[in-house]
Amino acid sequence: MRKLLKAIPLMLVAMMLAVMVSACNSGGSGSKVDVGIVLPTKDEPRWVQDEQRFTDALKETKYSSEILFSQGSSAKEKENVDALIAKGIKVLIICPQDGDAAAAAVEAAKKADVTVIAYDRLITNTDAVDYYVTFDSVAVGKAQGQYLIDHAKGNGQPLYLYAGAASDNNAFLFFEGAWSVLQPKIADGTFTVANSTEALALKDKAELSREEQSKIISQVTTNWDPSDAKNKAQTHLTAAAADLKGDVAILAPNDGTARSIADVFASDSAVSSFVVTGQDAEKASIQYIIDGKQSMTVFKDVRNLVKDSIAMAVAVLDDKTPETTGSYNNGNVDVKAKQTEVQVVDKENVKAALIDSKYYEAGEFTGL
Repeated sequence: MRKLLKAIPLMLVAMMLAVMVSACNSGGSGSKVDVGIVLPTKDEPRWVQDEQRFTDALKETKYSSEILFSQGSSAKEKENVDALIAKGIKVLIICPQDGDAAAAAVEAAKKADVTVIAYDRLITNTDAVDYYVTFDSVAVGKAQGQYLIDHAKGNGQPLYLYAGAASDNNAFLFFEGAWSVLQPKIADGTFTVANSTEALALKDKAELSREEQSKIISQVTTNWDPSDAKNKAQTHLTAAAADLKGDVAILAPNDGTARSIADVFASDSAVSSFVVTGQDAEKASIQYIIDGKQSMTVFKDVRNLVKDSIAMAVAVLDDKTPETTGSYNNGNVDVKAKQTEVQVVDKENVKAALIDSKYYEAGEFTGL
């Protein structure tokens, strides 16, 4: 009995030590945290993967962190930011659930002298954002447009334009990039726009206003929805005359819509060949590229986006000036930005870009 009683205090000490270690590792209650990270939701694989990427990247630094999820709620997002402020964070990395609604959360952070880094999505209409880490969305569109130009056949080739959701600022940036390289080739007759009267009317205009872009996007939006993209493509092909089929070029905004649109064009016997763009290097689209059903995708390596965010946070904590490569106007101020590079992937380099870099495993695909 005496031995048992002696053992109990030792067990209590061990338990207390375990709790303390656990609290330190997780940035638990009462512990100081250097970097607070707030991500939109655990319901999408992308953000769960980002959680692990941030955890791995921060292991290589001397700073502590805590990662919280907003679960699709701007109110929860604000609670998360307030909780992190209470733990003494010096840097907040936040991917907003809603760009406008996140303003209140980051304004609270700024009042607490916290440096705010918007991650992947810009926080809008506030001066409380210090930095923005993003992929260069205009460069994505340019890469898609240039791929169509590089694979153009003859003169007067039918060009089908598609865009993302009209409610998404990124959709405009992607389209702006694509238009900047495609427009000269539409104006000189290399391409004939097959599915937008608004684009035809503006074919001689190199730079479009937001309103002019809206006119075109409203005709060719997919709403980022593969079903919408499929229906729109079917409608366009049904209405298209024979001279708007044959060998065609298709600007599809992302991989989900690209696969739907490609399936529709592949099923039309009057379409002899097509080149179709994509974006995001989704697993299903990589298989489509290997199988020759999708031409290309723009690979945005999220691992690099995470590394750039952490490098920026560490620079701030080390009292250094973070590296930036441009700026974005958020409706209130020009936010200094670090733009992460993107890469075109097609059948020629798919293995080198995605398998050799360990982004995907070879066993996840057939026919490599």
